[in-house]
Amino acid sequence: MLDNLTQRLAKVVKTMRGQARLTEDNITEMMREVRMALLEADVALPVIKEFVARVKDKALGQEVIGSLTPGQALVGVVHAELTALMGGAQAGLNLATTPPAIILMAGLQGAGKTTTVGKLAKQLREKQKKKVMTVSCDVYRPAAIEQLKSVTEQAGAEFFPSTVDQKPVDIAMAAIDYARRHYMDVLLVDTAGRLAIDEAMMAEIKALHAAINPIETLFVVDAMLGQDAVNTARAFNEALPLTGVVLTKLDGDARGGAALSVRHVTGKPIKFTGVGEKLTGLDEFHPERMASRILGMGDILSLVEEARQAVDEEKAKEFAQKLKSGKGFDLNDFKEQIAQMRKMGGISSLLDKMPAQFAQAASQMQGGAEEKSIRRIEGIINSMTPQERAKPELIKASRKRRIAAGAGVQVQEVNRLLNQFEQTQKMMKQLTKGGMGKLMRNMKGMMPGMLR
Repeated sequence: MLDNLTQRLAKVVKTMRGQARLTEDNITEMMREVRMALLEADVALPVIKEFVARVKDKALGQEVIGSLTPGQALVGVVHAELTALMGGAQAGLNLATTPPAIILMAGLQGAGKTTTVGKLAKQLREKQKKKVMTVSCDVYRPAAIEQLKSVTEQAGAEFFPSTVDQKPVDIAMAAIDYARRHYMDVLLVDTAGRLAIDEAMMAEIKALHAAINPIETLFVVDAMLGQDAVNTARAFNEALPLTGVVLTKLDGDARGGAALSVRHVTGKPIKFTGVGEKLTGLDEFHPERMASRILGMGDILSLVEEARQAVDEEKAKEFAQKLKSGKGFDLNDFKEQIAQMRKMGGISSLLDKMPAQFAQAASQMQGGAEEKSIRRIEGIINSMTPQERAKPELIKASRKRRIAAGAGVQVQEVNRLLNQFEQTQKMMKQLTKGGMGKLMRNMKGMMPGMLR
């Protein structure tokens, strides 16, 4: 969806160059392209109609300010309206209550509730330093309780055990009692899902909600559902006093469509977005940043925040000092930078937040190819001696054969790694000399080749 909408906007902006002002004709032409892109992204039709009407109303007749072209001016209006459509400002969790703050997770089966509970537990524990406990009230799905126990242990939180012969309300009340006695800050309650909305499911979750009175009731929805996500959100919103939405699987092909629709239909803020199965794959939802990504402007703020969390400050200082002193960039540094990138979700995650010119590189990252390639690179470097890592120029034909055999790869793979290292080494030299413009151009050319 992002690529499609960005391409359509770029095409129309190009045709508007040289025009003195925004007119009804050129706005209509622009919005026709936007409407088609939104429809293809499975955004709900009522949402599209209202959005287009608001953009037309705001943009019609606007004078071009300063150096802005009509196309740029209209993109500015679209950005502002996209941000407003998705909620305007970022909405965080409300934990202002007598501990434990109870968070109830609701949604259909397969939406990713249990994984999201683990992700949220990890984030609350690590970022907000909260003492977190989880409990499963899903007594229907095979192994649901064991799955939550597993992700909770991975998140480093505490798990309250339950069994399939218990009633969901009894489980929740026992967990609340335990959480109070053991001074837990937050209790995350995982609930049962169904393959479709049914009265029995809604009655059960209503009763559970009434019994535990959570401060947050989060609706977890699969962003890949498109129009169905809107229908499901509406049904849950009518049954429960939702306080927010978590969009999962936002790395799928239909991303953006549900983000634009769910907020409008429920009136409830999107609080988090989830990607992948790793417990680090949960981000706070910022409407303005998402609007920028949809318009191909990237999400540099989120990228900076992720880097700040993932990068070891002491190591970063040592690395910067090493470059500044002229000691150079060796294969040990190269391996360290790859490890840091992995902590940030990998190259595809990084590129996904970069401006649109990096989209082609991002589109080449598919499935597990990225992780496999990173492991291969690390395996090759690990097969080198300390001397070879410090002085890569020593690696000639016989050494390459030995390294390839040790890593279980072909010699061509070693050559490719060394070529990638040389490109990165040149980039680091440019960075120390302040050549940021040239550095970014080289990054654009280099990144697709990283994962061949």
